[in-house]
Amino acid sequence: MRDATIRLRYLDEVLEALFPPAGEDFPPAGVTARTVLPHRLVPRRVVPRAWWHAALGRGLRTGGASGTIETHLSEVLARRVRVVVHVRPARRANRKPVLEAYDASGLVAFVKIGDSERARELVRHEGEVLRGLADRPLKVVVPPTVLHQGVWRGLEVLALSPLPVPSRPVNSRPVTSGRVPAGLLASAVQEIAALGPRTSLAAGGPTPMRHDGPPGDLHAGPYADRGRTAAWHGDFTPWNTAAGADGRLLVWDWERFAVGVPVGFDALHHFFHRALRRMSPPVAARACLAQAGRILEPFGADATAARRTAAHYLITLAERHRRDGHEPLGSPALWLNPVIDHLECLL
Repeated sequence: MRDATIRLRYLDEVLEALFPPAGEDFPPAGVTARTVLPHRLVPRRVVPRAWWHAALGRGLRTGGASGTIETHLSEVLARRVRVVVHVRPARRANRKPVLEAYDASGLVAFVKIGDSERARELVRHEGEVLRGLADRPLKVVVPPTVLHQGVWRGLEVLALSPLPVPSRPVNSRPVTSGRVPAGLLASAVQEIAALGPRTSLAAGGPTPMRHDGPPGDLHAGPYADRGRTAAWHGDFTPWNTAAGADGRLLVWDWERFAVGVPVGFDALHHFFHRALRRMSPPVAARACLAQAGRILEPFGADATAARRTAAHYLITLAERHRRDGHEPLGSPALWLNPVIDHLECLL
């Protein structure tokens, strides 16, 4: 099935949940028109319809008089807002509606909607983590702040502040050019790591998730307790980070934050997902393992410890995919096992 068809099918479900009709007698005056951009054959965003959208084809009709996510957000944010709905890839394990809320002055919030059991869990967890971070004296990392968190029509709703990046926002993160300086990334990884069990958010904040650990004897063996004193963002990728104008690092998407891992998991995650942009998963995994010493050098790991940590990270990621019921990298038997099988003596 084509990607556009899958996205549009999921979009129909999302719009029905976010803009429900008021019933069989719903009057035409209560219907709002929206447009899929850039085109229904390449669906990426649904926006309030404007006159110039006529050239793009027929618009969508959605509920809009009252009782919609738009009216709900207007109430909780205490301002009249219009929303843009992002058409998310339907194959993602943690797929969820992501909205941009605008008032007359511009963008006021990014909004995540938990519309499945797993998505509700992740959205709720991110809100709890960000509330805890708001009370921490972070010097390097700048997370969003929670503007609203609650439940609407059975959906988990989390509204977050836009971060101050001088670029056009897309999908709750900015479009930026250039790479974040290595020193800034390392400092951010170290600061996040310090949010681990010894200085847990649980002291005066929410209880953080334990990490998505590997299965089997890695938990029971001697490695299980070796060096696992840190926290990690959990999705510390190039598209979730950007250098701020003040020299700090803007960091989005904290829904995978967890504690109880070795320092450096975030640095490995960042490298691995950059590598996946230009390499197949098996090659990227081998590169992650081969470059582990260099990647983890800023955190004081020797070569053996770095390779062990990288193997642990890759196993942890594969286990996350397994528990999500979605394996975007393919079977671990193909991309993971050939890379780490010979490292059994280290693990």
